[in-house]
Amino acid sequence: VQLQASGGGLVQAGGSLRLSCAASGRTFSRYTGAWFRQAPGKEREFVSAITSSGTSTYYADSVKGRFTVSRDNAKNTVYLQMKSLKPEDTAVYYCAARSYGLNQRWDEYGYWGQGTQVTVSS
Repeated sequence: VQLQASGGGLVQAGGSLRLSCAASGRTFSRYTGAWFRQAPGKEREFVSAITSSGTSTYYADSVKGRFTVSRDNAKNTVYLQMKSLKPEDTAVYYCAARSYGLNQRWDEYGYWGQGTQVTVSS
């Protein structure tokens, strides 16, 4: 499956952005979708994941209550709605997919998008 992330940009602290991850190549509705992020000089970290059906979601503690993951399988797209953004949310955001189950380890995901930059100014 091929993934294409989009929607990043520059926003002030407290603002909102919605990221999209469009999939092609295989039946994306069979895959768990996830978001990771990587800030300069830091390791890639888990942000959120959603099961293939969309019935279960999982969030990192640092974004819980501010970010919402969702998906539209008819459009082969996973979304990440980000609200109340903070400067520490600044990073390149990557979407990823795996064939089954929620997981927060980046090395458990075999499919990756190219990343989209999110910059939050204070």
